[in-house]
Amino acid sequence: MIDLHTHTLFSDGELLPSELIRRCEIKGFRGLAITDHADYSNIDIVIPNVLKACKEITSIARIKVRVGVELTHLRPEHIKAMVQRARELGAHIVLVHGETITEPVIPGTNRAAIEAGADVLTHPGLISEDDVKLAKERGVRLEISGRKGHSYANGHVAKIAKKVGAKLVMGSDSHSPGDLLDRSYAELIIKAAGLDDDDVKKIFKEAETLIGL
Repeated sequence: MIDLHTHTLFSDGELLPSELIRRCEIKGFRGLAITDHADYSNIDIVIPNVLKACKEITSIARIKVRVGVELTHLRPEHIKAMVQRARELGAHIVLVHGETITEPVIPGTNRAAIEAGADVLTHPGLISEDDVKLAKERGVRLEISGRKGHSYANGHVAKIAKKVGAKLVMGSDSHSPGDLLDRSYAELIIKAAGLDDDDVKKIFKEAETLIGL
């Protein structure tokens, strides 16, 4: 299993980075991205501190760990600059919190995240076909979400992405130990979105590419 979307105590998760990594080791994960929520107020705190924690752990951990961030509830006009800031601070994987149908995300966030060149647009809700086409052109991956609520639009995202040929990835959006998915259950979620075995392979291959495996 490779999980590209997890949270720790540095945002609204329950675990320290060290415990999250250890729990993923025990579950047999091959790769993990720690992607805490950040906006203008905390990005300069979150990324450096997660980097510091992971530096002490990753040299001896049994899995590949990447430090990322999930830019969350930003004004669309600010997303491009914040993606750049996240990379300057050392984020290896930059996620943007998409227009999930379960939260009041500002319309235009999906398009702004794609135009900004984020690595992954998480739970993009009822994303338009035009935005999916642009995501394909820009190489931005769209997330199939393992999180309750955010996953309600997985079928729509999968359908449009497959039609257009856009890249998909899987993320648990884990906030607590019980949210972490094993590979078999993640595959069930992907297939429940209307995708097939070949799509599953492509999704996890894309995760390997992002993590660097």
